[in-house]
Amino acid sequence: MPAVSEPVSPQPATPQAAAPQPATLAAFESAKGFMPAAEGLALYAAAAEAADALRLPLLEVGTYCGRSTLLLADAARAAGVTAVTVDHHRGSEEQQPGWEYHDATTVDPELGVMDTLPTFRRTLHRAGLEEHVLALVGRSPQAARLWGTPLGLVFIDGGHTDEHANGDYEEWAPHVARGGLLVVHDVFPDPADGGQAPYRVYLRALASGAFTEVSVTDSLRVLRRTGPGI
Repeated sequence: MPAVSEPVSPQPATPQAAAPQPATLAAFESAKGFMPAAEGLALYAAAAEAADALRLPLLEVGTYCGRSTLLLADAARAAGVTAVTVDHHRGSEEQQPGWEYHDATTVDPELGVMDTLPTFRRTLHRAGLEEHVLALVGRSPQAARLWGTPLGLVFIDGGHTDEHANGDYEEWAPHVARGGLLVVHDVFPDPADGGQAPYRVYLRALASGAFTEVSVTDSLRVLRRTGPGI
């Protein structure tokens, strides 16, 4: 008598990561900036999770022209919260004339200095996301000294010197709520791949015991606050 096969129990479906609206993704892909699509989708998934779970603002340090801001704004819109982005809009070190990431189209023709604010505002306007974003135009330490609201997510993507990266961490990580997310961009364990300041900040966050790693997508690291301090 042939053996009777045991019935196979259906396997639960793998949860699909949250994704931005198609129009937002198209705007992201056409916006001026440096974040690859895979990292952008991981950032959006983190922002959507944090916004939905905690209903707190999402904050980004380092706006540039608004490429990643679009993703935070889309997640904020869906959850009914606000995306906050902080930048002086004069460009970071590597974006100045003569450096690898300089874009001459971002230079103010009258003043002769970088000004990414007009491009950023056009990016948001074209995507229909202006009302979901609070843009703080100024230096990160000044904004942090005035900030007093818990945050569901902090995305560190500002200056890539040790001074600036550590400053952004020390100023903004304390505001991440329990269960909230700290996201660090341009984390390169191998110095041949890129600067080491964000990598050192990432290691510092893990060593603090305050944050636990959630995911790794290329150079993007997502950490969750699981303890006090920084």
